[in-house]
Amino acid sequence: MYSEDDLLPLSGLQHMAFCERQWAPFHIDSKWEENPLTAEGRVLHEHVHEAGSESRKTLVVVRGLPLHNFRLGISGQADAVEFRATRPGDPRGVELDGKPGRWLPSPVEYKRGKPKKQICDLVQVCAQVLCLEEMFGITIPAGALFYATTRRRQEFAFTTELRAQTERLCARMQDLYARRETPPPVYTKGCENCSLKNICLPRTLAASREVRAYLAGAMKE
Repeated sequence: MYSEDDLLPLSGLQHMAFCERQWAPFHIDSKWEENPLTAEGRVLHEHVHEAGSESRKTLVVVRGLPLHNFRLGISGQADAVEFRATRPGDPRGVELDGKPGRWLPSPVEYKRGKPKKQICDLVQVCAQVLCLEEMFGITIPAGALFYATTRRRQEFAFTTELRAQTERLCARMQDLYARRETPPPVYTKGCENCSLKNICLPRTLAASREVRAYLAGAMKE
C-alpha cells in the first residue's frame, strides 16, 4: 500500500501506454509544452468539469470526482461518474445521500479526438474504475469513453486482461518515478504530433544511441 504522498497522477497512465519517454519529462522533470492538440484536450476537460453535477430519476452524474487507489499508488479526478439506480434487491452499487436504493457507478472519460488502436485511453478509464472499486469496495463491470471529434460514446467492459495491463503500467510508473529514470527515446511516426518533441529530441538522441552502439561493437572487434 502506498501512502498519500506517494500517489502519482493516474492521467500519466495514458502517456505511459503511448510512450514511456513522453511520460517522464512531465512527471519527473516537470517539463511540458502545449500544442494545438493538447490545448483542445485541456479546454474540453475544463468544460466538462464546469458543467456541474446532474440528477435524474434513475441517473446521477457527478463531475470532477476525486479518485485514489492506495494499492496501485495513483490518484486523480474523473471527468464524470454516472451512478445508475439498480433494481430492487440488487446488492450491487453504493448508497447515495438523499437517494433511495443502491446506485452502480461507472466512469466516463472525455477525449478530444477519436477512438485509437492503442490502449492509451482504455487504461486511463480502467484506472479510474480500479480507484472507484477500492474507494467503494465494489466491482464495476463497465465504463465509457466519449470522443469529441466523432461525438460518439464508446462503451466497453473491464476485462481481466485490461485490468492486468493497467496494473502493470501503474507498477512501471512507480518504478521509474522511484528511480527518477527517463527512458531512452524510440522514434516512431507518432513522435511528430507529440507536444514534447522538442524536449525529447527522438530523432537526434535515437541516432546518437545507434552511433554509440556501433562504435562499442567496433571496439570489440
